[in-house]
This record gives sequence, structure tokens and C-alpha cells, in this order.
Amino acid sequence: MRYTYQIKISPDREKNAEGDFLKAVGAKREDFREITIRKKSIDARKKPLICYLYTFEAVPANGECEKKLRKSGAGECPKEVRYQWPGKGFAAGTGSAGSDFDENDRPVIIGFGPAGMFAALYLARGGMRPVVIERGDSMKDRIAAVEAFHKGGNLRTDSNVQFGEGGAGTFSDGKLNTGVKDKNGRNRAVLETFVEFGAPEEILYDSRAHIGTDVIRQVVVGIRKEIERLGGEIFFRTRFVNPKIENGALKGIVIDKNGCVEFMPCRKLIMAIGHSSRDTYETLYHMDFPMEAKSFAVGFRVIHKAQFINESQYGTGYRERYKNLPTAYYKLAKTTSKGRNVYSFCMCPGGYVVNSSSEEKRLAINGMSNSKRDGEFSNAAIVMNVGPEDFKEYGENAVLSGIEFQRDLEEKAFRLGEGAIPVQFYEDFRKRVISKDAGNVKGADHDGNNGNAGNAGGGNFSKEHALYEQAFCGDFKECDLTKLFSGSMNEAFVEGMEYFNTCIKGYTEENPVIAGVESRTSAPLRILRDEFYECTGTKGIYPCGEGAGYAGGITSAAMDGLKCAEALYASVNGKQIENGN
Repeated sequence: MRYTYQIKISPDREKNAEGDFLKAVGAKREDFREITIRKKSIDARKKPLICYLYTFEAVPANGECEKKLRKSGAGECPKEVRYQWPGKGFAAGTGSAGSDFDENDRPVIIGFGPAGMFAALYLARGGMRPVVIERGDSMKDRIAAVEAFHKGGNLRTDSNVQFGEGGAGTFSDGKLNTGVKDKNGRNRAVLETFVEFGAPEEILYDSRAHIGTDVIRQVVVGIRKEIERLGGEIFFRTRFVNPKIENGALKGIVIDKNGCVEFMPCRKLIMAIGHSSRDTYETLYHMDFPMEAKSFAVGFRVIHKAQFINESQYGTGYRERYKNLPTAYYKLAKTTSKGRNVYSFCMCPGGYVVNSSSEEKRLAINGMSNSKRDGEFSNAAIVMNVGPEDFKEYGENAVLSGIEFQRDLEEKAFRLGEGAIPVQFYEDFRKRVISKDAGNVKGADHDGNNGNAGNAGGGNFSKEHALYEQAFCGDFKECDLTKLFSGSMNEAFVEGMEYFNTCIKGYTEENPVIAGVESRTSAPLRILRDEFYECTGTKGIYPCGEGAGYAGGITSAAMDGLKCAEALYASVNGKQIENGN
């Protein structure tokens, strides 16, 4: 029998956590066959007292130990479902391949972000030798291209923060929490796979698990090499042009490889295209693929000194009491008086604001941090939900209107910052919004020089420029960010921020820097699929991951990649897996 038991320990006693558990239950290590950490979280509700909550999972070796566990209040561990990867499969000749499976007609995956990567790993482990098409570069070349861009070089629209090996998650905080239900053990399988290829074991139990962009790069390359070892192939700098469909079934795809357009026959295709593949969305729309516009969120990155966020969460002088606390995290949400949701998204403790543009003369940003989260600043996207009612007037049709709404914001951001990330002190932004012209902010005049001519409490930003260089990857420039969104959205943002100031004392009074525009929180549309994960009305195509509208982050995208790969694998074996299992 497995038991769980929770204990509180001081952050400075982490190395003795197992010993504290044994002391709490009155047993010795030899009394157990197995002791593992199941969950770890920080409890700062009674600050300045801070503690860790550790949940241990233990298997007693004898009846006496089991009695001690029960007496101490330990509970029986719920039965865990272990994820089942495919066996040796077709490559080893042990799979039960359906009659329609042809070794020369291998499954193809579009995109090598988390969804495509885990779909490819699953199929490779099943012996199907998948082929992956990725428009961006492999890791080394992609990093070089992005770093050159952030230092003032030209944007490469095919290989950037959005496109390339690892997807957008390669340049992110690498957070691994998800709210997706996991009755089949896929979440655990994703985390265990990351550990297998180099991530720290702590991600298996940390409630705020993250990898960091420095570590996730190594993990992604390790997974790619495993796929290749198993017979899979990854073609970088290769763009998916369009699918070829006959009588409602996939016959192949057209690809552009370094300017050479060619046809690739295939009957099974997983489209893990990512949320920024706008040209692919447009192509599929004009081919009458079933798609629908969906809600997403847009907003600003809000930047504070990490020390301020740490003290707000842990208490003043926390370093004198605890030496090893991690850089603090926060999560905030508010429904405004007019019904718009404003909330924190992708909070990056000790991280950076990143120019994550992927189209010429359009500017988008994201947050990123390394595994140590030891940067001088912390940032979070403070975003507002938007739906079809907000962007129905953009573009020529309803389905693609969200893309045009995003593009319009990104074009404004590019113009405001003259190609650099546009920034502004929050107080300058707030006073502009609550002025008598607040309802008509979009067309208001502004001198472009530190808010309201330097009288909005922001001070002279030029004096702070050198300090804030440590907060950005890419150049930045002060401007009037009230011109980015509509007046009603600006008002919602300010109302949310002022409420957050009551949650974290000083949140706005510290006068943080805000940056725009956070526009790629999730896909602006959904590619519809049936109960067997196939595209509605077309056999052989599996819309997958965040880009298809079925995930929202690294872990959920990876899980959806597994779902689609399972369905594809089962169909080749003459079976069907229904959506939701």
C-alpha cells in the first residue's frame, strides 16, 4: 500500500526534508521500500513566517511501519494511472499494423514545438519513423538568429522567437503547470520525458515547476536526437505550403525547402503549426477547412524590480531569515466594472521582456527567464480577454478577424517604438487614461516625451534607461502606449492594475514600466476536429496543439501532441481513439 503524508519544513531545511518526514512519522529509512516527494509548494500566508509544504509518498516495508503511518495521519495514495508509450511497434515487426499501413508512407508532422515534438516522439517509439517539417532553424542556428535580431540585426521571418526547433517555448520561462485534466497520465509522462532528457527532477513535484529557457534548449535537442535515433527525420528550414486532398482524404503535402517546392506523399498528417502560423491559417481558410474564431487575450508586460515582488510575497527582510527562497511568483485577476477580465499571464520571476516578433514591421513581446530566475527584474503579462465581438470589424471575414486584430496592434506597437519595444511608466499611462480625454484616447495628441510632458510622476525615463536595459532582450523606446488600445480597453487595464495594487501593496505605487504589445497569448482561431481527432470532413489530418486551438502552454500542447499521436497510431492499427480519452 502507498501512503501520502504532508509536512511543513523551513526553506533552509530542504536538504533534510526526508529526515523531517521520518521524524514526523516516527520511523527509520529501512522501514520503507520507497520514499518519494509527490508535491512541494510554498506557504507564505503567515509571513514573515515562510514554510514549504512537502507531500511525501511512501511504501512501508513492514506492518509496524504501516501502523505508524496510519497513526500519524497518513492517507492512502490514490491509484495512479501510468502512461503507456507504444511498444517497439512496426520497426521491430511486433506491432499489429493495419492492412493500409505502408512503411514508405510514414506519418508527417508540421511543426517542432511541444505538440509536434511529443507527437513525433510517440510515433518514433511506436516504430513509425515520423517525418517532421519545421520552417525554422535547428537550435544552434535559431539561437544565433534571435540573438543577432535582439542586438539590432534584421528579423528573420522564418526563424525567430516563434519559429524553430522547440517552438515559442524555447524562448520563454518554461513553466510546466497546466489546468488540463489528466486521467490518462499524460501530464506526468511529459514531465518524466523532460527529466529523461536533462531537466531537473524537481519538476516532477514542484507546484510551480519550470525549466527555464537555458535548460529547455538542451532538453529539446535531446528529444530530437532520440527521435532521429529511432528512425525519425526532422527537416529544418522547410515550410509547409498546403495539403493535397482528394475525395475527402489526405494524399500528400506541398513543401518549400530552401526555395524548392516539392510534393511529399503522405496519408497521415499532424498539424502542430503553432499560434503564429498566420500564413498557414490563411491557406487553410481559403481551402475551406472548418475553422472558427476564438477568444484570446492581449495586453502589456508589467515590469517590477524582482526585489520588490520578493518582499511583497515573502515580507521585508526575508533574506535575513531565509537564504534559499526562489524568486517570487504572483497570480492576479480582476473582472472590471464593465465585465472585461484582466489578469496576469506567463509571470516571469527574475526574467526578461523579449522582442518576439515574427513578421516585418509588426512587433510582439513575450516573457522569458532562465532556470535560476536570477535576473534583476520580474515581469508578467497583464492581459485583457478579447473575443469576436472585439475584432469583428477587422479583416474581410469573421474567422480570420482575430489575426487582423493582432496584426493591427503589432503594427501600432512597431510604429510607436519605431521598431523597438515601446515602453512607458505606468503612472504616465494611468494619468493619460483618467484624464478628460480618456474616452477618446486613440486619437489624442501627445508630445511623445515621457507621458504628460514629464508631469505624470514617471520622471525622466532617459535617466532610467541604463537600469532597465537589464529587463529587456531587444531595444526599447519610451512612447505613449495609450495609443495602442481603445479607450475602453485602456480603462479596463487601469482598473485592473489599481485593484492589483490592493492585492500586492505598492504594485502600482512603485510605478512599474509597462511594455507592449503582448498579443500572442494563444491562437486566435480553432481548426475543428472530430471525435477521433481528425479534421472535420477530412481523413488523415490531425489539427494539434496550441496552434490548432486545443492547448495553451508547453505542457498542455505536449499532452495534445500525445493525444493526436495516439489517435493516429491507433487508426493505422485499425482502431479508433475517441476525443476526450
